[in-house]
Amino acid sequence: MKTTSGTARFTEAQGKAHVLTQALPWLSRFHGATVVVKFGGNAMIDEALKRAFAQDVVFLRYAGLRPVVVHGGGPQITRALETSGIKSEFAGGLRVTTDEAMQVVRMVLTGQVQREIVGLINEHGPFAIGLSGEDANSMTARQRHALVDGEPVDIGRVGDVVTVDPQLIGALLDDGRIPVVSSVARAEDGGVYNVNADTAAAALAVGLKAEKLVVLTDVEGLYADWPASDEVVSQLDADELEKLLPSLTSGMVPKMEACLRAVRGGVGAAHVLDGRVQHSLLLEVFTDEGIGTMVVPAV
Repeated sequence: MKTTSGTARFTEAQGKAHVLTQALPWLSRFHGATVVVKFGGNAMIDEALKRAFAQDVVFLRYAGLRPVVVHGGGPQITRALETSGIKSEFAGGLRVTTDEAMQVVRMVLTGQVQREIVGLINEHGPFAIGLSGEDANSMTARQRHALVDGEPVDIGRVGDVVTVDPQLIGALLDDGRIPVVSSVARAEDGGVYNVNADTAAAALAVGLKAEKLVVLTDVEGLYADWPASDEVVSQLDADELEKLLPSLTSGMVPKMEACLRAVRGGVGAAHVLDGRVQHSLLLEVFTDEGIGTMVVPAV
């Protein structure tokens, strides 16, 4: 039998109550707000992090926010291509996606990765519904070329989102659901395109008039002077970020470009957070202790 003193129980309860009251200003501010979360990095692979992420998203829903999850699935796609005997190639940091590879990408994103995320969220209630940018033409894309040594290179079925139709996702949010969106988009000229998930999340955040875009990644945020220092830039505006973009590492460029696109398009703020930290999403939304890097519109 386990026992605790009345004083210990009371102290523990007081601590929990204090945490809840700290969140009150943020609950009030963001009640009814749409938050688009790009789910990626180690958070998609580590089992404990995946389950913590699902809890965070459901917490947002119960707290009165309207979360939308956007995901890619690079490691899963690479493994599936290898199994299918298709070589993974990259150019300018983007995956070369032939018609044959596109079928594998589509299958993995909408049939494997998405189903797992939906299942984890729905362990906490009947909220998550999976879809892709193809569904109801929610995202339409145009072919994107990679830049290699300053020259454009055709890399196949890779696109950039050019239009967003928010009706389907908006209707799901109005119904209290949590849309889980794969970064596959309808092509303007027919067929489908593989879209970088950071890019897709930013486009959806703008199209849905979201209050926040949150990008979960494998670093603490935007480093001020990497690799000389691990100091993280806590906040910068769109103009400051635009000047920094040419100097960033290739891995950070799509994430920070997504943040720039979001705030330039009317999103209130964009955040890059360390997805390796459990509940980093809740720490950012509901506490004063801002973590990661926040990008705000230029004054």
